[in-house]
Amino acid sequence: MHGLKTNYRFPLALALLFATQVLVVGAIFLSLAFDMEAPQRAMFGDMLALRGAQLATLALFLLGILGFALYSLFDNYVAPLERLTEDAALLTSNPSHRAAVEGARVVQSLAGKINALAAIHQTLYDEVQTKIAGANHALAEEKDRLAALMSELVQSVLVCNIEGRILLYNAGAKQLLDAEHGQGQAGSAVGLGRSVFGVLERGLIVHALEQIQYQLNQPGERGRPLSSFVASLAGGQIVRARMAPVLDRAQALDGFVLTLEDITRSVEADSRRDALLQSLTQNERATLANIRAAVETMRSFPDMSEAKKIQFAGIIDDESQRLARQIESAVRDEHVDSDWRLEEMRGADLIALLRRRIDTPFPYTVEGGPIDATLWLKVDSYALTQALVALAQRLCAELGVCAVRFGLQKAGRLAHLDMIWNGPPLAADTLRLWENTALPVRVGAAELSLGAVIAEQGGEAVYHFDHEEGTSCYRLLLPLAAPQAALQISVKQAGRPEFYDFDLFHQPGQNEELDQGLLARLSFTVFDTETTGLQPTEGDEIISIGALRIVNGRLLQQENFDQLVQSARLLSAESIAIHGISAAMLEGQPVIEKVLPRFHRFAEGTVLVAHNAAFDMRFLQMKEASSGIRFTQPVLDTLLLSQVVHPHQIEHSLEAIAQRLGVPIVGRHTALGDAIVTGEVFLKMLPLLAEKGILTLKDARDAEQQTPYARLRY
Repeated sequence: MHGLKTNYRFPLALALLFATQVLVVGAIFLSLAFDMEAPQRAMFGDMLALRGAQLATLALFLLGILGFALYSLFDNYVAPLERLTEDAALLTSNPSHRAAVEGARVVQSLAGKINALAAIHQTLYDEVQTKIAGANHALAEEKDRLAALMSELVQSVLVCNIEGRILLYNAGAKQLLDAEHGQGQAGSAVGLGRSVFGVLERGLIVHALEQIQYQLNQPGERGRPLSSFVASLAGGQIVRARMAPVLDRAQALDGFVLTLEDITRSVEADSRRDALLQSLTQNERATLANIRAAVETMRSFPDMSEAKKIQFAGIIDDESQRLARQIESAVRDEHVDSDWRLEEMRGADLIALLRRRIDTPFPYTVEGGPIDATLWLKVDSYALTQALVALAQRLCAELGVCAVRFGLQKAGRLAHLDMIWNGPPLAADTLRLWENTALPVRVGAAELSLGAVIAEQGGEAVYHFDHEEGTSCYRLLLPLAAPQAALQISVKQAGRPEFYDFDLFHQPGQNEELDQGLLARLSFTVFDTETTGLQPTEGDEIISIGALRIVNGRLLQQENFDQLVQSARLLSAESIAIHGISAAMLEGQPVIEKVLPRFHRFAEGTVLVAHNAAFDMRFLQMKEASSGIRFTQPVLDTLLLSQVVHPHQIEHSLEAIAQRLGVPIVGRHTALGDAIVTGEVFLKMLPLLAEKGILTLKDARDAEQQTPYARLRY
C-alpha cells in the first residue's frame, strides 16, 4: 500500500490500460460503422447517442474492475517483491534485519524462506564476529603495547607513508607540533591521514628521502640508511629531524619514520656561547695586552727599583687572576653541545625567502636572475637572510638602491649566490664597514655582523663592479650540500582548492584525478551543524559544528572537531528543544569567523560528507564574505545516497537510514553526535553502492544528481 504512494508505475499502467480500453472499443465501433449502409450507420449513431450514458457507465465500471485488479497485482506482487529485494540486499550489511512478510501468499512464503536463511546467516555471522573480536582483541593488545612503547619515548615520533600521510604518531609529536601551531584538538595539525607537509617543509622531507634512496642503491652500503635535517617551524621553533626508511617486502622504499627533537633551547644556548666567546676574546686581548706590556717594561728596565718591580708584578698577578676567572666562568657556563649549526635547504627556496623578506619591509623591486633549481646549500638560512636583508636596507637608505636581483649558479664545489644592483660602485672602505657593523636585528642572542654570518656559513664574499653594465655584484661563495640521486618515487603534494561560488554538484575543487578515486580509498570529513533555525537567508546562524574524519575506511572518533559558536541571533524555544543548546552555553564561545578557518584546516584535503548537505553548505556559504573561507571540496550527501541504494523506501531521514542499516543512534541532535551517526551510515552504504557499480567519487556524484531530492534548494 505505502509503496504505491511513491511509485509512478501504477498510475502510468492505469492510464495505459484506460487508453487501451478506449482504443479497443473505438476500433470496434469504427469497424461496425464501416460495414453498415448509410441509413444503418445513422440508426447506429442514434442508438449510441441514446445509450451513451449507459455505455460510459459500463466503461468506467470495466475500468474500475481492471484498475482494482491492477492495484491488487501491484500491492500483492510488484511492490512487495521490490521491497523484498531491498531487504535481501540489506541482509549483507545488517544480518539482524528481517524482511517484511507481506503481499500475496507466494510472496509471503518467499519472504519467510529468506528470513529463515537470514537467521542461519546471522548465526554464522555471529560466530565469525566472535572469532574476529578475539583476533581484534589480541591485535588491540599488541597495539596497546606498541602505543605504550611509543608514549614512553622521549623523542617525538611520526610514521608516514611514501606520500607523506601520517600513519602513526605518539603524544610527544602531537604535543610538539600542535603546541607549535597554537592549535587545540579541534584544529590539530597532527592526525591520522593528515599530510606531514602541513607541519614540515616538503622540500626537506623529499631531499631526505633522496638521500636514503641513494644509500639504499649503493651496492656495498652497510647498516641502516639514515638521513637528518634541521627544520624551522612556523612558530619559530627549531627541530632536528632524523629519518629512517620503511621498506616493503621487495625492499623498496614504502614510507619513513621521523624522530623530532626540539633544539630551540640548544640553538639559543649556542648563540649565547657565541656572544660569550666574542666577549671573552675581546676581554682576553685587553688582559693579555696589559700583561705583555708589564713584562716588556720589566725587561726593558732591569735596573728599576724594587718598588716598581713589585708594582708591575702586582699588575701581572691581577691581570692573570682576572683572565683565570673569565676562563673559569666561561667553562662553567658553557656546557651545551651545539652540533646543529647548518641546515640543508634548496638554494631556490633561500632565494624565494630573500625575495619575500626584502620586498616586504622596504620599497624594493626584487627580480629573479639565473637560478639553478637543483642546487642544495648547507647554510643557516635565518642568519644569512637577516644579514642580506640588512645589506639591502643599507643600499636603499644610503645609496638609494631600490631594485635588486638574485642569481644562483654552481661553481665547482661551491655555489655562487649573487646580489646584483644598478648604481655607482661601492667603495671598499664602505663595504668593509658594512661587513663589520653589527646587524640591526639580533641573530639568536648574539650581535653578529654580515662578515661574521658569512664566515659562519663556511663561505666568503666578493664584490665586483661591472663598468660596462654599471652594475654591482655582491657574490657569496657558499658550500653545497652533498649531491644525491633524484628521488624516483613521486611524492604527491596536497593541492589547495580554488575559490569559487558554492555549488553542491559542481564544486571547483573537483578534478579528474579525484573524480576517478575509489570511494573505499578516499579520505572524508563527515560533518554536521546545529543552527538557530532553518532559514539561513533570513538571518539564522550556525551555533555548533561537529566533524570527524574517515581514513582507510575507518571512522576516527578520537580525532574530531567539536565547537560551539557564539551567535548574535536569539535562540527560539523550538530550536533549543531540538538541539539542547542554550544562550548561556554560547557565552564566551568564539564567533563563526574564528571557527571556520579552523574547521577549514581540519577538513583540508578530504571529501565532505553530510546528511542533507545542501542545508549545511548553504549556511557555510552565507558566511563566505565575512570569514573569507570557502569550502570548495567535493560533497557527498547521505540523504541522496540513501535514495540511490534504496529507491523504493519512503523514509530517508537519518534515523530511518540508521535503523535500516543497523547503526545505533546515539547522541542525535548534537553536531558531533549527528556527524558520528552520519559517518557510520556512510561506511555502511559503501558496499551497497559498490553492488550497484558505484565505485568512484564521480559515480557517486552522478548517481546523486539523478535523485528527486537533488532538485531541492535552500
